[in-house]
Order: sequence, then C-alpha cells, then structure tokens
Amino acid sequence: MRFSKVIPLALALLAGALGVAPAQASPRLEKAVLAGGCFWGVEAVFDELRGVTNVVSGFSGGNAATAHYEIVSTGMTGHAESVEITYNPAQISYGQLLQVYFSVAHDPTELDYQGPDHGSQYRSAIFYANDDQKRVAEATIRELSAKHVYPAPIVTKVVPLAAFYPAEAYHQHFIAKNPDYPYVVYNDLPKLKELHKRFPALLKTHA
Repeated sequence: MRFSKVIPLALALLAGALGVAPAQASPRLEKAVLAGGCFWGVEAVFDELRGVTNVVSGFSGGNAATAHYEIVSTGMTGHAESVEITYNPAQISYGQLLQVYFSVAHDPTELDYQGPDHGSQYRSAIFYANDDQKRVAEATIRELSAKHVYPAPIVTKVVPLAAFYPAEAYHQHFIAKNPDYPYVVYNDLPKLKELHKRFPALLKTHA
C-alpha cells in the first residue's frame, strides 16, 4: 500500500502522549465523522473495530438539498464523502480511531483525491463535534508532521461538523455485500488486510 512508510509505533506513542487511551467505564456512545475518499472502504475499515457499534456512509460539508450521491459526485456541493462512526469510548478512544484513520483508512497526504478518485468530494477531512475532538485531531496532525511519519505533508482539514447526511441505502455496507466488485478488490480489500496486520488488538474478532 501507499502507506507502507507510515510508522505504526509512532502512531501508538502519539495516542499515549495525547492521553487518549480508552476510558475504563463509560456506557455513553459517541460519534466521529471522518472523510477520506470513497466511503465504501473507510466504512468497512471502521466497522471491524471493537467498540464500534455502527458506521454509516454519507456526506458532510454541504447542505441537505445536495446530499445525494449523484449531485455530490459533481464535486460542486461542498460535501465530502464521509462516515459517521458510533463507538463506545470505554472500548476504543477517539485517538485510536484517528490512528486507524491516518494509517490504513486513507492517505492523508493526497489533496482532493484518493487513489483513482478525484475531486473535492474525496478530500481528507475530520469533522469535529466538540472541542475535545478538535484538540485531539489537531494535536495528532502536529505530532505526525513533526515526526515526519509521511513522505509528504498532511493535507487533512479539521473543520466543525455542521451536519451529517446518510447516503443512499445501496452505499451502506457496500463491501460486505459486494466483496468481488473490481473497485473493492483493488482499492479497499488491501486496506482491510493492512488493518488486520497493524491493529489486531483493535479488531472485534480479537480474543
């Protein structure tokens, strides 16, 4: 993968330095909205993590009237293909979600594209819901940049979440329903393989 130069240890140390280890007791579910290219692969990656109870593919950055796939695909709506992750912070922290986001879910150095997909709708963006998410996101980017984890600058935008709009039903859990789809085989299954390689302890299947 293009992210082979990313140093997992640096990401792990970063999470600890930010104080984002999972809480020990908190039944309250929280949400994170992240954009990193085609939402099919990003959704599938986060859906495999322990503590994640739901992942929805959708759009953020534009308004409700244009939150439809065919319109968003024009690249003129302000929307980015995004995922809304519902998770239990007692099992996985926001910082750990960002570890996965920056290392296997997408390439944060690609500006307004991801792999074969080009346009602002495929941009790298973190839509924060509160000041704590903003703090962790900005600190993560600063630390990764300072450590030169990537061979090129991080272009991920950290912006406030105005709204998240779910995409059409056929986009939800697309990879689970279409594992042999050529785009999925070439672009997304390698992400899942890398996830299992780098973060086995974070997987739902981990004993």
